[in-house]
Amino acid sequence: MKHYTLNSRSSLVLEGGGMRGVFTCGVLDNLMDRGIEFPYAIGVSAGACNGLSYMSHQRGRAKFSNIDLLEKYHYIGFRHLITKGNIMDFDLLFDEFPNRIIPYDYEAYAQNAGRYEMVTTNCTTGCAEYLEEKSDPERIIDIVRASSSLPFVTPISYVDGRPMLDGGISDSIPVVRATEQGFDNCLVVLTRNAGYRKSNKPSFVPSFAYRRYPMLQEAIRPERPIEVGRMERDTRRLVALYDEGYELASKVEIG
Repeated sequence: MKHYTLNSRSSLVLEGGGMRGVFTCGVLDNLMDRGIEFPYAIGVSAGACNGLSYMSHQRGRAKFSNIDLLEKYHYIGFRHLITKGNIMDFDLLFDEFPNRIIPYDYEAYAQNAGRYEMVTTNCTTGCAEYLEEKSDPERIIDIVRASSSLPFVTPISYVDGRPMLDGGISDSIPVVRATEQGFDNCLVVLTRNAGYRKSNKPSFVPSFAYRRYPMLQEAIRPERPIEVGRMERDTRRLVALYDEGYELASKVEIG
C-alpha cells in the first residue's frame, strides 16, 4: 500500500485509558487502511502501546492483542494482583506477546521515518518524560511498560535505571508537547466521550504510598481513581468500541 505522510507540522496524539484504548485501535487501523502517516506521534499508556503497532504498520495487531488475546489469556484481573502484585500480566503483555505470540516488527518500526514519543512519569521528580527509541528492542519495551504502569495496581518500572510510572499521571493528553516539538497541526484521539468532565475532587493518596517519591504524590493527586472501564473484560463491548473508533475515523478528512 502507498503511504501518505502529512505536512511537516502534523502530529498524532494518543490518550491512554486502559481498555478504552480499543477505540484508538479502531482509529489507527482506519488510518493504516488509508495509508496515512504522521511525521510525529506521541502516545500515553494504552495509547503508547497501540501507537507502537501503528508505527510498525501492523494493521490489526493492537485489536488482536486487546480483544482476541484478552479473551484467550484473561491477562487482566485481581488474581494477577494477588499472585504477581500486578493487576495485569506484564510478563505476557511485554514479553510473550511482542516476542513470541504476536511478534512486534521492530525492523519496520526502525525504518519508519516518523518520530514517536511515549510519555512516562518520573517517580523521583513527578514530571513527565518524553522518551524515544527506535534501535534497541529491550529499551522500547522498557519505555512502553513504564508508560503503562498504573499507580497502586502495577509495580514501578525502570527506564535507564530511573523509576517510572504511567505517563497519564503527569501528561494525559500531550498536545502541548507536540506543539513544543514544532508539530502544531494535531489530530488528537481521545478515549472519553464528548461532554465528559473529570471530577475536581483530588484522589486520595495514602501517606505511605510511594513515600520515597514525594513529588510523585503531588502529580497523582488530581487524577481520578481507576475506573472499572479501564479494566473492561467484556469483549463484546470492546469490539463495539473498536468499531466505533474505526467508523468515526473514516469520517474525518485528513490531508
